[in-house]
Amino acid sequence: WFVQVTGNEIRFIDYVESSGVGLDWYVKQLKDKPYSYDSHLLPHDAEVRELGSGKSRLETLQSLGLQNLRVIPAQRKEDQINALRLILPRAWFDADKCKRGIEALRQYRADWDDKRKVFRDRPLHDWTSHPADAAMVLAQAVPQPASQWAKPIKYRDTGAFV
Repeated sequence: WFVQVTGNEIRFIDYVESSGVGLDWYVKQLKDKPYSYDSHLLPHDAEVRELGSGKSRLETLQSLGLQNLRVIPAQRKEDQINALRLILPRAWFDADKCKRGIEALRQYRADWDDKRKVFRDRPLHDWTSHPADAAMVLAQAVPQPASQWAKPIKYRDTGAFV
């Protein structure tokens, strides 16, 4: 996802995905786009070391010249989904450039347990998972606007118990 945050609005301006390619391919995609980047958000597992190289994905991206990398800490899946739900009312999507990502978000869903006839606690893992997870990483990083409900309620101190 390529995103601009302007005030309270979150603009999803572009989307890229692939399968079976290395991190160098993604870095090339980033560099080929006509965008200026404030930061690149990475999921919590970007710091895990690969068995083959002993390097983390974070270190590999840095060695490929990517700067301003920010690793977003792990959260429970329910909290990630909720974070994305909270930013969607403020989101704007480029319908053409983000078409596949939008479709992934539309089709992201809970997994059905046919034996027990209930939805499982975890989402279905299919082609929609990675685009949705990437949007959730973004949602966790974007500050939420202050809510009118976040202000403390001021009570009159009458000294009486109710």
